[in-house]
Amino acid sequence: MSFVQGVHRDQLVMFPESLDEYIRDGNPVRFIDAFVDSLDLRDLQFERAIAKETGRPPYFPGDLLKLYIYGYLNHIRSSRKLEKEANRNVEVMWLLGKLAPDFKTIADFRRDNGEAILRACREFTTVCREMGLFGGQLVAIDGSRFKAVNSRERNFTRPKLKKLMEKTDKKIRAYLQELDAADEEETDIDHPTAEELREKIEKLKTRKLAYQELQHRLEESGESQVSLTDPDARLMWRGVGSLPEVSYNVQISVDAKNKLIVDHEVTNACNDEEQLGPMAIRAKETLGVEKLEVLADKGYYASEQVATCAENGVSPYIPKPEKSSSKREGLYGKEDFRYDPETDCYVCPAGQVLTYRYRSHRDGRDIRYYTTGGCKRCSQKDRCTRNKRGRKLWRRVDEAYLEAMAQRVRGQPEKVKQRKSLVEHPFGTMKHSMKQGDFLTRGIANVRTEMSLTVLVYNLKRVLGLKDTQSLVAALET
Repeated sequence: MSFVQGVHRDQLVMFPESLDEYIRDGNPVRFIDAFVDSLDLRDLQFERAIAKETGRPPYFPGDLLKLYIYGYLNHIRSSRKLEKEANRNVEVMWLLGKLAPDFKTIADFRRDNGEAILRACREFTTVCREMGLFGGQLVAIDGSRFKAVNSRERNFTRPKLKKLMEKTDKKIRAYLQELDAADEEETDIDHPTAEELREKIEKLKTRKLAYQELQHRLEESGESQVSLTDPDARLMWRGVGSLPEVSYNVQISVDAKNKLIVDHEVTNACNDEEQLGPMAIRAKETLGVEKLEVLADKGYYASEQVATCAENGVSPYIPKPEKSSSKREGLYGKEDFRYDPETDCYVCPAGQVLTYRYRSHRDGRDIRYYTTGGCKRCSQKDRCTRNKRGRKLWRRVDEAYLEAMAQRVRGQPEKVKQRKSLVEHPFGTMKHSMKQGDFLTRGIANVRTEMSLTVLVYNLKRVLGLKDTQSLVAALET
C-alpha cells in the first residue's frame, strides 16, 4: 500500500481566477472587512483618512486597521511579522487587495492612531449593543497585571536604592583596603593589581552616582518608584505565590449576558481602590441604561467609590475585607455593634450606647468618632476592648452606602460568587488563548493602543462564536 501522493512541483495547475474564490463565505476576514468598511474613519480621526492632493500617496488607514485586527485575531502582533503575512498569506492578500506595507509603516500606524483605534474599539461595542448582545443589567469589574517592556532589574524603589548604595559602599571600602595592602606589599599574581583595583573603584563610584541621581528623581517627582526602560510602568504584585513584575494594571468591565467587554482602561496604579467609580459609571453610559448592578472583589472596597456609584445609579456588590484588629484578637468587631441612624449612635452587644463625640480628617477622609462612658462597669469589657478608656468606634461620613451594600451582599450572595466566572474568563482568554499577556510597546499611551486592539479582537472572537459570519455582515450592511 502506497502513501497519499501530492502533485509534482513541475506540473501545471489551474488556480482560481480571483482571490475571492479562496475565501469561503464564513471566513472571519469577511466580517473584519465589513466592520472596518462600516466605520467613518474621518469621524474617528484616523490620520491620513483624507489623502492629500500632492506628494506620495499614503496607505488608506482602513487597510492598516484591517491588518492589525487580523493579526491580533491570529496571534500576530509584531509589525515585522505582519509585513511577512502581507506577502505570503492569502487571507491578508484578500483583505488588503494584495497591498504589502513595510513594517515601519505598520508600526507607525499603531503609534500615530492610538485614540482613533480606541474609538474604533468603542464603535464595535456600539455594534454589539445594537445587535442586542449586551444584557445591560449586571456587569463585573476586575483588574489584572499585564507585563511591561521593563525588567525588575531596571526598576528602582527607595528601599532598593538604599540597599544598592549600601552594598556599593561596602564594595568600595573592601577594594580600598585591598588597594592599601597592594601598595604596601609586592603584587601577588593571584590578586588584582593596584591599577585594576582603581578601575573597579571608579566604576563603583560611577554606579553610586547613578543611584543617587535616581533617588533625586524620586524625591523631586514624589513617586515611589522609577522604571528606566518604560518610565510609565510600575512594579506590581501579580497574585499570591507570584513574584512582582513591572507591569500595567488593566481594568475591564464585562457584561453578564455574553461575557463581552463593555469598557476597559490601562493604568499604572498598583491597586484597584480608586478604579470602581470611573469604570462603573463609564460602563453604565456605554450600555445606555438608567441603572446598573456591578460586581467587584474586595480590592475595590472603598467608601468614596461606593458612594460615587450609588449617586450615579450604580449598585455595587463588594464583599467586605476582613481588616479588623479586634476580630483578630478575639474581640467584638464593628459589625457586632448596631448603628441607629435616627439617633446617630451605636449600641454595643451589652446594650451600652456609643454616642457621637467629635469629627476629624484621616487619610483624606472625614471620620466621626463614637464613645461611651459605661465600659468600666460593663461585664463584657474583656471581650470588647483592651483600651482602659473604653471602646471607641469610628464611622465614615459616607458609611451609609457601605451598610446598604452589605445588606445587598447578604441578600444575594449568589451574585458575588458569579463575579469570578464573568470577569476572570476574558483575562484568561486574552493572556493564554490569545497569548497577549504582555505588551510590546513602551509608554502608557502606546500600551493603551495595544489593549484597545486586544479588547476589540476579544469581543470580535466572542461575537463570531455567537453568530455566523454571514448574519454579522448582513447586520452591518443594514
